Amino acid sequence: MVLDTRDPMEEQPFDPSAVVRAAGLTYVNIPVSHGPNEDHTYDAVRRTLRAVADSHQRAFVYCNSGNRVGAALLPYLMLDRGLEEDAAVTTAMQIGTRSAELIEEALDYVRRKRGKGKGEWGTSGTGDP
Repeated sequence: MVLDTRDPMEEQPFDPSAVVRAAGLTYVNIPVSHGPNEDHTYDAVRRTLRAVADSHQRAFVYCNSGNRVGAALLPYLMLDRGLEEDAAVTTAMQIGTRSAELIEEALDYVRRKRGKGKGEWGTSGTGDP
């Protein structure tokens, strides 16, 4: 499965949907913005990646630089895969996330899903969308 986090209007040198499907793979587009993202965006990424994991498939997630990919994966890594904040942020940065704002936005989503205020971490609950 290929998860494209770019906006469909972003210029790409090929038609990603056609290329991916021609290769016999599933193509999913969930646009992740460089600016504020709504909870439904993170919810959709999490649902998609859980479905991939549940079906024992692999996923390739991409954007233009990796900046949005890492941030979009943070909630999945923490809420669905059990990574601690430091490990999830390190992974996001290794993927290519450079935006402190995107990281903080993703962490705020995790806090909301866990039912905690900003900076008040708890370990109970998965925060299912």
